Amino acid sequence: MSDSVFFLKSISPIDGRYHNKTSEFSNYFSEYALIKYRVFIEVQYFIELSNTDIKIFQSLTNNDKKDIKSIYDNFCLEDAVKIKELEKEINHDVKAVEYFIKMKFDELKLSKFKEFIHFGLTSQDINNTAVPLMLKDSMDNVISLCYKKLINELNQIYSKLKDVAMISRTHGQPATPTTFGKEFKVFEVRLLNQIKSLNKIPNNGKFGGASGNLNAHYAAFPKINWDKFSDKFLERIGLERSKPTTQIEHYDNMASKFHNLSRINTILIDMCKDIWHYISINYLIQKVNKQEVGSSAMPHKVNPIDFENAEGNLMIANSQLIFLAEKLPVSRLQRDLTDSTVSRNIGVPLSHIKIALDSLINGLKKIDVNERIINIDLKENWAVVSEAIQTILRRENIENPYEILKDLTRGNKNINEKSIKEFINGLPVDKSVKKELLLLSPENYLGNLKND
Repeated sequence: MSDSVFFLKSISPIDGRYHNKTSEFSNYFSEYALIKYRVFIEVQYFIELSNTDIKIFQSLTNNDKKDIKSIYDNFCLEDAVKIKELEKEINHDVKAVEYFIKMKFDELKLSKFKEFIHFGLTSQDINNTAVPLMLKDSMDNVISLCYKKLINELNQIYSKLKDVAMISRTHGQPATPTTFGKEFKVFEVRLLNQIKSLNKIPNNGKFGGASGNLNAHYAAFPKINWDKFSDKFLERIGLERSKPTTQIEHYDNMASKFHNLSRINTILIDMCKDIWHYISINYLIQKVNKQEVGSSAMPHKVNPIDFENAEGNLMIANSQLIFLAEKLPVSRLQRDLTDSTVSRNIGVPLSHIKIALDSLINGLKKIDVNERIINIDLKENWAVVSEAIQTILRRENIENPYEILKDLTRGNKNINEKSIKEFINGLPVDKSVKKELLLLSPENYLGNLKND
């Protein structure tokens, strides 16, 4: 089957329609990736064991260790197929990995050591190190890079639009002026804060045997400090060991990651909605690709499809992230199997995030500010300076300034520059105050942004 046919027949749009945006996740969340990460853990654990004082390892040479590491370094699809075939026979995915590595030891003439593969471990010692590593690596190598691109794009927009004054809208109505750049800066800072929070969450793994107490390890070699061994092993592979645990990792910090990702998504949804609205009122315009079609019926349409696509994918991701965060930390007694099938879906919301980020970054590159419309809106909304006027009048101890301005401006569609200045000239205040008030305009009433 050709790739194009495969993509056309894929059930999930992640692997079908959007495969060009998500294919790199196959290195982290495919069945092949899971198997490869499991092989990595088993091999690294054996190497770590070989560095202890266990007598049998005295005859294991450095060249032997290099050969053992090559089992992972040279791991390929054909190896994964062999493991899947073993799994069909024994109906156990992790045990199939163990048997595969034992076969490799036979080929390397290292059979005398093969019973120390998976020594003292349970499946979750492999899964609860492999899966957190998969998540960590995917975040470091894919999602974090997308965040950096997005932040860079937002920063460029801020720099370009930081001096473009515009009418803000609260409750959908004209309100105190702001600058377009500052409104993008709001999202940039919110994102940076949440990304910083995300990066502080530890990458935890579980490593402690069938009930979390390293029972089998201490039974076999009671003089070895297996707790210290396990701590160092997980640290060496890039994880922080959770302890104490049951048979499985409690997933609390992984759940924190999912909640944090959801908050980032929520900020991005908020931004997509705002940009969509700015486009709808012509504050923003989209660069036109003459070859593209906006509507099957209306030839004139240039729709904000990138932002709508991003919004939809972020919402899908959030529903799945919240489910993962609520389900994974819950397991009956010392363990049940429900986390197994659920954890296989971690790559799904991350893929939707990747699709959304690509669409959002692409959309941001295509927007431009429509200063003509923005300036018209500023000139038609002189009522917004009433806030400044009544506040300065309060400073001058004029009685009831808010009520006076309310009577003048609320619901009055005829308020303009002329009527505001006539009102100011009729105020019982010093000439210096009138001069100060007459300098006010929607374009310059920008607070601390005037000199930004």
